[in-house]
Amino acid sequence: MDTGDTAWVLASAALVLFMTPGLALFYGGMVRAKSVLNMMMMSFGALALISVLWVLYGYSMAFGDDVGGGLLGDPFEFFGLSSLLGTSGLDGGFQPESLVFTVPSMAFVAFQAMFAILTVALISGAIADRARFGPWMVFAGVWATLVYFPVAHWVFAFDGAESETGGWIANDLLAIDFAGGTAVHVNAGAAGLALALVLGKRRGFGRDPMRPHNLPLVMIGAGILWFGWFGFNAGSALAANGQAAEVFVTTLVATGAATLGWLLIEKLRDGHATSLGAASGVVAGLVAITPACSSVTPLGAIAIGFVAGIVCALAVGLKYRLGYDDSLDVVGVHLAGGIWGTLAVGLFASASTTAGVDGLFYGGGVDQLWRQALGAGVVLVYSFVLTLVIGLAIAKTMRFRVAEQDEVTGIDSVVHAETGYDLDSLGGGRSATPGGQAHAEARGMTVPTERSRA
Repeated sequence: MDTGDTAWVLASAALVLFMTPGLALFYGGMVRAKSVLNMMMMSFGALALISVLWVLYGYSMAFGDDVGGGLLGDPFEFFGLSSLLGTSGLDGGFQPESLVFTVPSMAFVAFQAMFAILTVALISGAIADRARFGPWMVFAGVWATLVYFPVAHWVFAFDGAESETGGWIANDLLAIDFAGGTAVHVNAGAAGLALALVLGKRRGFGRDPMRPHNLPLVMIGAGILWFGWFGFNAGSALAANGQAAEVFVTTLVATGAATLGWLLIEKLRDGHATSLGAASGVVAGLVAITPACSSVTPLGAIAIGFVAGIVCALAVGLKYRLGYDDSLDVVGVHLAGGIWGTLAVGLFASASTTAGVDGLFYGGGVDQLWRQALGAGVVLVYSFVLTLVIGLAIAKTMRFRVAEQDEVTGIDSVVHAETGYDLDSLGGGRSATPGGQAHAEARGMTVPTERSRA
């Protein structure tokens, strides 16, 4: 065990955990005020549920010994994680008996758990304003079991790391997905599209304004995501080494370039560079560089990020042209950005990096490009089809979508019996009494009635 590597992986796990509350703020600010709590609860619900499932069997399904064709890990190999406990008695009794490379297996368990949590939470943005919380929690558990855990095995389980045999994308196809372009972003983006089709459009989609209710929350959430993403990407080196340092830099510059690309498109198309565009550009760049961060130079990362900002800024408009209601642009940012970043490995990869592979633009031909395309395509189709089946089954048995009147009233008050903002308390409670109402009217203030509030 290397203590420096262990410290970095544990710190990175904490950074990635912080991304889920960051996503809750990012998504929460983008919806209307009447559903902000429901939106944030979907992220926190995923955090709670997937943490438990990961310990019970999710880690085994993802990183257990392959049980057939590189498709699935043995769900019982590390069930409950008890087999990964124990020390050798060296180093004061804390030297672990089970290691993944130079870090304790339990540190790797914690780090990878955060990826599973975030991937599930990402999907929720596609169905904002219209999903019941209970069915969402059922969906989250079933989807993680049938989709994320197997796909994580395909992409992240390398032969000899935790178990003897791993997944087919990592070991047979040899596609490069350093930190989850396919396993996280293409996976969640395809699922978001399928679930948006299952639940249908929001009432008034394409007709009524559905502007973000709190852009400062959006900006704060994007900042937290950017901060946490250094653990997401650089932590995937699983060591405090030169590769982690290279990945840190490529993650930084790609994100900056993507933000500039998105803002440029906004300025040219709409005449204004917006805060929402800046926050969205940040996420687009982070998504695109995730699979490529270990295989491209800093200049290649700038190119990938800049193109990602442009591509994703244009892709978010597809929902209006094609008629699907992806509420918070999970498809436009995560699916489009994840596909572009995965394919970009086959274009911009350089053998001078720690990945040691040349892409098309560096004389490597199309060998790596087709591997990237196949990996992304299979994950996209698998996730879309399985999500469609899971979503339809829940919709038929549990009524996934809220009733129309509840959607109009607001999910927060109907489903959670709460509101995000207690505006009635701003007057210090005086307007709640006849005297308070008279005081307010004497100052020229309008006191809302229950009907006008509704």
